[in-house]
Amino acid sequence: MSHKFPVRVYYEDTDMGGVVYHANYLRYIERARSDWVRALGNDQNAMRDAGFVWVVRRVEADYLAAARFDDELVVETAIAEMSGARMVLDQVVSREGDAIFRARVTVVCMSQSGRPVRLPAEIRVLGK
Repeated sequence: MSHKFPVRVYYEDTDMGGVVYHANYLRYIERARSDWVRALGNDQNAMRDAGFVWVVRRVEADYLAAARFDDELVVETAIAEMSGARMVLDQVVSREGDAIFRARVTVVCMSQSGRPVRLPAEIRVLGK
C-alpha cells in the first residue's frame, strides 16, 4: 500500500538558480508522511497529548534530478519494514512519473521520556 501526496514547487522553495534547495525535499517528504499518517486515522495531536510522538531516526537520501520553480511533484510513501516501535519508509519524489529524489526514512514511536513505544494499532495492521 502506498500513499501519494502532491506538491507544487513555489519560488520560496528554490535557490537563486530556480532549482529546489536540497533541504526542501526533506520538507516535502515530511509533509507526505504527516498526510499519510492522518489519512490512516492517526491523530498526531491526540498522540502527542497522550505522550507519544514520531521521531525520525535516520534518513538516506538520493538526489536524482533537479526540480524547478512551478513543477508539479508527487511524493509516494510506502512501508519497507516494520517492527514493534520502528518503521522504515521508502519515499520517492517524482515529476511527470520520473523519480527525481528517493529517501529511505526510519521513524520510531517514542514516549515523552524518550523511550521507544509500540506503533499505534492503525499503523501496525499495515505491516501484516
